[in-house]
Amino acid sequence: MQGINTNLESALDALRAGEPIIIPTDTVYGLALAPAYASSPEVLFRLKDRPFDKPLPWLVQGKEALAVYGWDLSAYAYSLAERFWPGPLTLIVKASLQVPEHYRSIQGTIGLRHAKHPMVQALLEALGSPLAVTSANRSGRPATSSFDKLDEVLVSNVAAALQDDSRSGGLASTVIDATSVEPAVLRQGPLSLSDL
Repeated sequence: MQGINTNLESALDALRAGEPIIIPTDTVYGLALAPAYASSPEVLFRLKDRPFDKPLPWLVQGKEALAVYGWDLSAYAYSLAERFWPGPLTLIVKASLQVPEHYRSIQGTIGLRHAKHPMVQALLEALGSPLAVTSANRSGRPATSSFDKLDEVLVSNVAAALQDDSRSGGLASTVIDATSVEPAVLRQGPLSLSDL
């Protein structure tokens, strides 16, 4: 497949240049962009043919990021992060002013997740920035945890594609709306309501 580059430094160079890359995560492969270096996530929407009204979640380094990129947080948001991060749980929270406008939803929220994958953590640490990430597939098509099953058009249109199939769970993360009094499951993933 063209575009493969398993060199972490080259991937970091691409992200610092505001370019998208493909990364493995603990769930499925993702298309990633660094908000600190890319003023808009538009390129990810175009690559995926994703509707612009569907915001992109961020991968962050840990639960401390909740207080940086979120505000007016519920106690249960911290409890869920404490219990399930790193792991396949995305928390939708009210976005703080640290989240650029183009990365917030129309409702002023942001999805945050701490992924349990060493490549992701190495990228985040080196960048000092979260990663805006969406699954590496065209909208309407299934996400994948296998590098060989990635859409070749996507791979050929990113600056780097990091490969590691060994740690993926194969199912996109559970998404919880943590902006209300009670948590609400917006997408069922590896974690069920009973787990939460």
